[in-house]
Amino acid sequence: MQQIAQPWVLLSLSSSAFWVGLDGFAMNAPSLLFTLWGGVIADRYDRKKIVLFFQGIQFLCVLTMVVFLIVGWLKVWIIVLISFLIGLTDSLSMPSFQSIIPSLVSAKEIHRAVSLNSTQFNLSRILGPAIAGILIVRFGVISCFSANAASYIPFFLSLYFIYPRNRKVIQQPPKQASPVTELSQFRVLLKKPSVLLPLLTTFCTNIFCAPLLTFCAVLVKSVFHGEAANFGNAMVAFGIGGLIGASSSFISLPLWIKRNRMASLLAVLLAVTVIGVSYNHSLVLLIGLLICAGALLTSSNISVNTFLQENASNAIRGRIASLYQLALSGGLSAGALITGFMVSKFGISAALAANGVLAFAIQSWILWRQFRNSGVNIGS
Repeated sequence: MQQIAQPWVLLSLSSSAFWVGLDGFAMNAPSLLFTLWGGVIADRYDRKKIVLFFQGIQFLCVLTMVVFLIVGWLKVWIIVLISFLIGLTDSLSMPSFQSIIPSLVSAKEIHRAVSLNSTQFNLSRILGPAIAGILIVRFGVISCFSANAASYIPFFLSLYFIYPRNRKVIQQPPKQASPVTELSQFRVLLKKPSVLLPLLTTFCTNIFCAPLLTFCAVLVKSVFHGEAANFGNAMVAFGIGGLIGASSSFISLPLWIKRNRMASLLAVLLAVTVIGVSYNHSLVLLIGLLICAGALLTSSNISVNTFLQENASNAIRGRIASLYQLALSGGLSAGALITGFMVSKFGISAALAANGVLAFAIQSWILWRQFRNSGVNIGS
């Protein structure tokens, strides 16, 4: 919700799409440097304590943002700085958050547990914007920031009950290798096509297609000359699509359909949808296209995460989760910065068209490679 309200606030304070892109870059850039370290930490230490510590820091950042909004001290550079701090805590804690669920269930339950965890993660990214659009219209942008701050309270309470009292807390096995040595082991994982190709699918999807969500406020304002109500409707449409995409992740696929291939196919269709948005000038059609985009984006991300987590052992699950998070956030970071520059130079429609064409070409190649690669072994 806050990530949707922030571009609206930035546009109000600066009237520049560049600041929207820079803020998105600041939010996701730390993942490029620290996410892999977060994966090593997740495989070495108690994942529950890691999540609690870093999310506590993030809560203080969000609370500071709310206070500054209330007293009128909020500036553009303050928003960007807080976004960087939130991105830093996310990059160090999300590998633990993503990999803690499979360690709490039996082997036969991993698929459903990972699917459920991946669904809530991606669905929150979709439903948040939908709810934010409604709140912005009814109560203003400060309601989104306040709701985000308040949401940490039930989160911390839920985290307390992750381990039932009659169950011993799962401790990670001691590691003999140094963290630097373990960090170098990522090269071994990335040499496996069964790891690299799904990660490329996620990275390309988020660098070229996810900016559609980041710059939706710019699209509504500049192309359709819309107001907050139109922006809210667009976010609701994206949320409806997210619900559809999340629900589809629980459908059992035939054995001959692999989730990694399905993710790439969905990514190709998403690229086509982005191209359609770039040429569209109808608000009614925009709603339909955003529903499709939300469904395809969510389904593709969930399929990749489920495939990787299901086929990885617990000993490397944190690092696998960090690679997925790096592809996700790294793509969002680079996509926000590059698209922000292109929007400022060529306009939102041209930027989305270029993104869609590039995404279609790259994802088609990845899909072809996915069908040539029949292996699913990730390693232990």
